[in-house]
Amino acid sequence: MEELKNILRMVFYAFSQFTILDLIDIIVVTLIFYGLIRFVRETRAVQLVKGIVLLFGAYIISDYLRLEVLNSLLDYLFQFAFVALLILFQPELRRVLEQLGKSGKSLASVVVPSAHENEEERARMSHAIAEIANAAYALQRLRMGALIVFERNTKLGEIAETGTIVDAAVTAQLVGNVFFNKAPLHDGAAIIREGRLYAAGCILPLTTNDNISADLGTRHRAALGMSENSDAVVVVVSEETGQISIALNGVLTRNYTRDTLVVRLESLLLPQDKDNDKKESAFSVLRRGKQHGRAE
Repeated sequence: MEELKNILRMVFYAFSQFTILDLIDIIVVTLIFYGLIRFVRETRAVQLVKGIVLLFGAYIISDYLRLEVLNSLLDYLFQFAFVALLILFQPELRRVLEQLGKSGKSLASVVVPSAHENEEERARMSHAIAEIANAAYALQRLRMGALIVFERNTKLGEIAETGTIVDAAVTAQLVGNVFFNKAPLHDGAAIIREGRLYAAGCILPLTTNDNISADLGTRHRAALGMSENSDAVVVVVSEETGQISIALNGVLTRNYTRDTLVVRLESLLLPQDKDNDKKESAFSVLRRGKQHGRAE
């Protein structure tokens, strides 16, 4: 009982010394840690971080069990870990610092996006889905191939650098021009980032799965490879058959129509919430476009 009283006295004393500066300090540190976690999750280096955590766990265990050789090796490795992380995360760190340097951007806005920014991104993505579906349908009829990557949590900066940065609003006409078989960028992949056509003519990694059908060409193998190496959603239009397919997590699903493609992409790319009925979906954008086309 006496120990409990001592603990309570210590707690009350700690609260009595708590000031507004301490509260600010805790909030800032919390935002920094949240930003670091969000930063790691939004890069392809998340697997690297998992490996570092496993190495750190091995270091603790080796120290506890007195495994001298292993402990010394890991200790030597961790001496250079900070410099190695700066080198490995250099592109992502540069992106964050550039966002901070933009006018009107605060640390809080970079770490925690505002509701308004989320709404704008959702609207852009809805529009992009409708336009991609229209473009895929047009390319399907013309028997022209296409490879379109929707970036999600795993950032694809190094993939985008293999192509040409476009950073333009998504329209069916623009996508059609990119994949026109006489265009210089038609052989590569287009990357959709935050509802915008970020890059085109990009080179994707091919799948290493030996069990896939021999009928699949390079586009489908690249789509599968990209989906195996990231959480991206990859849309493929076959040049030979005109089939529209989606690659996700190393699995290829086929025979999409324009409308079913929209429904599937919406379910994968748009956040689901209770207010969906109040928000314009890509399907409604597509339907409005059809009605507008009939009116003309």
